[in-house]
Amino acid sequence: MKPTNLRSVSASTEVSAGAASSTPTFSWDDVVRVSQPEFNPNDSSNLRGFFDKIKACNRGAELQSEFLPFVVEDQIVGYIHKGFAENLRSFEDVFILSKDNCDGGKVMLHQSLKSADDRTRAVGEVIKCLAENELIPGIRNELFPVTSSYGAPVFFSLERAAAPYFGIKAYGVHMNGYVEKDKQKFLWLGKRSLVKSTFPGMLDHLVAGGLPHGIACGENLIKECEEEAGIPRTLSSRAISVGAVSYSDIDGHRFKRDVLFTYDLKLPESFVPNNQDGEVESFKLIPVKHVANIIKRTDFFKTNCNIVIIDFLFRHGYITPECFGYLDLLQSLKSGDCS
Repeated sequence: MKPTNLRSVSASTEVSAGAASSTPTFSWDDVVRVSQPEFNPNDSSNLRGFFDKIKACNRGAELQSEFLPFVVEDQIVGYIHKGFAENLRSFEDVFILSKDNCDGGKVMLHQSLKSADDRTRAVGEVIKCLAENELIPGIRNELFPVTSSYGAPVFFSLERAAAPYFGIKAYGVHMNGYVEKDKQKFLWLGKRSLVKSTFPGMLDHLVAGGLPHGIACGENLIKECEEEAGIPRTLSSRAISVGAVSYSDIDGHRFKRDVLFTYDLKLPESFVPNNQDGEVESFKLIPVKHVANIIKRTDFFKTNCNIVIIDFLFRHGYITPECFGYLDLLQSLKSGDCS
């Protein structure tokens, strides 16, 4: 194939980073076809496609002045868009919007809400009202911890769907499951269910999930392994913690400040994933070099998965210092506040 074919495939099958709720139309056949080296033989050492994917997760830095600090016990725990903050004014027994001539103001919790449980309950009621008015879509009924940094005291817990509207730090676990055969490495990829509320039908890691309140990273990964890929504890307990990546993305009233803890799991050749929770449509085992091509050439992946796989490519020697922009790309894997 000639490189010019890439444009026609992209136009009919790619989903842009800003259209996470759109339903893509690509198939595994499209994925395999685009991944082949001969599809575009001139991009083997070009990192531009990787930089584009990092950029897609780190939009809107110039818009941060539109957000107010969300402060609890004198600690900044998030950032709330000034426009969205207006929705909180009517809940004066829960939120206080202070105007400060020096710093432009901030959002705080009412001083009567002293315990984590009281804050969780009161803020939860507000989230419920906002959701009923379609101001916070996609309620998950899953609580995320609200803290100034990982491991710091938890001030209260917040509905997962509300996390970007309050700009809190959100944490997750992402695992690359790989196989070695014939002296070559392969990655298991998942295709998300078409009924998922976010990024339906797009490519994903073998296992990934948010980190709810009250569960450790390792135990959460084991749980997600079973639910998403049918990986038994005897295998998932062998997953190796390999670091973290981060990004900071502003989209309208949403401010995502995410840190993803990354894991690798070497799987036996005989293992075949089997989804248990209905969130994955199908799986496919693809050579790592071809997965790199998919990232560079398409928007088939859920956006933050690109960062985790690029990290994998660095650590396993698929991106080397001979590639122009090596160090810049490496540093960009922690574009957000990784704390």
